[in-house]
Amino acid sequence: MKTTIKLSLISVALLSQIHADEVINLKPLTITSTAILTDELKSTDAIEVYTSEDIEKAHVQNVYEFLNSQTSVVTMPSYGNPFSQLIDIHGYGSSNGNQNIVITINGRKLNNIDGVSQLLSSISPASVSRIEIIKSSGVVTAGDGANGGVINITTKKNNDKEVTFYGGTYGVMDGSFYFGHSDDKLSLSASGEAQKSSGIRAIDNNANKDENKLSTGTFALSYAQTKELELRLGASFARTDVLYASYLTEKEYKSNPLQMSNSYYPSTHQLFDTDAISAGSTYKISENLSLKIDGNHENKKSLYVLSDPSYYNYNSAKISLDYVSEIASLSFGYDGFYGDRKASSNTTTKNNNAGFLMSEFYLGDNTIKAGYRFEDVGYRYNDASKDLKQNEILHGAELGYNYALSRESSLFANYAHSYQAPNIDTFFKADYSNWPIITSSFDGLIKPMQANNYTLGYNNINAKNKFKASVYFIDLKDEIYLHMPDYKNTNIDKSHKYGLDVYDKYLISDMWNVALNYNFVQAIIDEEKEGADNYAGKKLPGVSDHNAKATLSYLPTPHATIALTQNYRSEAYAANDFNNNFSQKQDAYMTTDISATYAKKNYEVFAKINNLFNQSNGMWIQNNAIYPMNFTTTAIAGLKLKY
Repeated sequence: MKTTIKLSLISVALLSQIHADEVINLKPLTITSTAILTDELKSTDAIEVYTSEDIEKAHVQNVYEFLNSQTSVVTMPSYGNPFSQLIDIHGYGSSNGNQNIVITINGRKLNNIDGVSQLLSSISPASVSRIEIIKSSGVVTAGDGANGGVINITTKKNNDKEVTFYGGTYGVMDGSFYFGHSDDKLSLSASGEAQKSSGIRAIDNNANKDENKLSTGTFALSYAQTKELELRLGASFARTDVLYASYLTEKEYKSNPLQMSNSYYPSTHQLFDTDAISAGSTYKISENLSLKIDGNHENKKSLYVLSDPSYYNYNSAKISLDYVSEIASLSFGYDGFYGDRKASSNTTTKNNNAGFLMSEFYLGDNTIKAGYRFEDVGYRYNDASKDLKQNEILHGAELGYNYALSRESSLFANYAHSYQAPNIDTFFKADYSNWPIITSSFDGLIKPMQANNYTLGYNNINAKNKFKASVYFIDLKDEIYLHMPDYKNTNIDKSHKYGLDVYDKYLISDMWNVALNYNFVQAIIDEEKEGADNYAGKKLPGVSDHNAKATLSYLPTPHATIALTQNYRSEAYAANDFNNNFSQKQDAYMTTDISATYAKKNYEVFAKINNLFNQSNGMWIQNNAIYPMNFTTTAIAGLKLKY
């Protein structure tokens, strides 16, 4: 089957013999998801922008896969769960990276009040219009957790109508659709996806595999009642049903990563449901001034089979008064998020209330950004014997400068003071004394984390080359982590991170282009003593020094594309190895993917092979606790119909 698919990739690209006669040019993209519109060349931040065309060409099964293969973001299945993945930007580690990134979908935050990662599998790639990644900045409008940065995802609002089907190895089947309508007054869209897999790894001795399935749906409507007033309404749902296998020893992993785990719990079965609704309006008060109001409500249910379910209830609201002119842009507003988690024996609540002011000033070739955020974070824990409350007052700030060297290049500098208020899981201590029965008890509140982020960068964007480079330094106080010897959440007294980000997309010719994303990072613990452990001078575990992704694209005709993607991440200390002395380290991560696409006006056929050379990859937690990920060759082939 693998040979057949490899041959089909070549034949698809050769279906047309007409040489490409269309000229492809690069240009700065507008940044649309922030409070103040700007473009890549004028931005005071290190930013990456990816369009629906980029996502379509990658032929990914979910948004996690796109982020991990095409951007500077690192993702990996959360202890084996492919639908809930760990995410990292700028070296916050595999365990806590997702807590240091704010992710939004059409302005609605996907962050959870506990340690569970943002559910990006609930977003169908077919519905995505743009992904904008703002690194080490964005705290003024995004708030709590925006230390590594912000990922803003927006969905399509156009007249496209398309249906996509694909199938693949290991029983993978997927169907998705997007239907849109847009005119001067009404914008209406609906999208959905259903996906299933028969599984890859064994989970028992009866030949059962780690099968999974998901379904998602979205609906969005905006109506311009008058020239001054726009009304918005949206709804979405996601249903996931996933079996995922447990860890392997190093010997088991190296002999056969597809085999069943011999741990006490060889697999985990989770059902996760989420339903969200949103409503909003924008009122144009004058030519320069507008008022924007948005509200969201979300219910979630997480059930691990054989355990009691947890219920989540989230409400959020954002109000901003926005002023735009040729010389200045201002956004002043309120941002609130209210969440609670109800378990069988307790209820824990985290509420965020914030006010913010963001401004940009345009003085010839100079752009100046300044912003401030005040945030009050309140906690409440209630069970049969306790009713505890606590509040934290936190401050965020941004100051940035961009100087246009020419129409094609610019320099920028940015400072951001950001913070992370602890998630509610950090208040609980795990008890393994009755193993394999694991219980937890309330252990008290810990300090919020504070970070000072400094970034210097250079942009050069012309018709044939888009080049971006930035260096950063992050000074941290009270970085949050789990002290494993006693399973207690606590703070690293002092730590720092520094690194380099480079992005380059070069159009070699009409037929060849290459895109490169390289990141170097060092994450160092400066001061931390906990019990008998002294971590001063150690590297933060779970952080690779080097992260590189490169895609070479060949366009033999106006309709055909072949793309080869190489992904590399260097070795690191295992996720729990804060002393940097485990005998086993996180192996280097490496995959090679190849895809081919043939697209005409009304249809597109595509095929893709992931991990072409069958490279074994895994996530090391500690010695002999390895979760395989992207550890075997897989392939898909499909058809997209456009109307």
